[in-house]
Amino acid sequence: MYICQMSRILPLIGLFGILLLVSCKGEEDTSFLESYLGPASIAYDIDLVHSDSTVIKINLKAKKQLEFQNGDNEFPDGIEIFFYDEDGALTTKIRANRGFYIKKEDIYRGEGDVQVENFEKQQKLSSEELFWNPTRKKIYTEKFVTIQDPQRLIKGTGMEADESFSEYEIYSVIDSRTIIPGEGN
Repeated sequence: MYICQMSRILPLIGLFGILLLVSCKGEEDTSFLESYLGPASIAYDIDLVHSDSTVIKINLKAKKQLEFQNGDNEFPDGIEIFFYDEDGALTTKIRANRGFYIKKEDIYRGEGDVQVENFEKQQKLSSEELFWNPTRKKIYTEKFVTIQDPQRLIKGTGMEADESFSEYEIYSVIDSRTIIPGEGN
């Protein structure tokens, strides 16, 4: 009888011993592991179109787009944004060497050689950084800008304009002059 009870208890003691060994395993040190902060996805040859009643309003193009976990995007090889009027005619183009979209603020930022061109008014803007807020339909910068149209050349610091670059305000004009007919740019 004693042997019969021992044969039942031995497997239980063995199971308890295994559980004890497994549960004694120490916590693993994960402090050396780093979180991955790189892009969640990469896309090439981006061509996004925003339209209203089949009329194109905005067209965004980029060679490469990096999308991050938080919804932000980076356009490391440049970005172009085209704006169209209510008839679908191209009015304005923004181009930058590098672009970013900050989802939390719903703002695009271009940096490097940033160029804006209003084809209707023959106006050109150059800066090293420019922001576009699609909600407010504004472009702006706190950096140095050069604006040129057929009659004037204006240099200043800080600027805000509507997204079509039809109306603008320069915060601090540094230099302004009339372009003489036949004068090179």
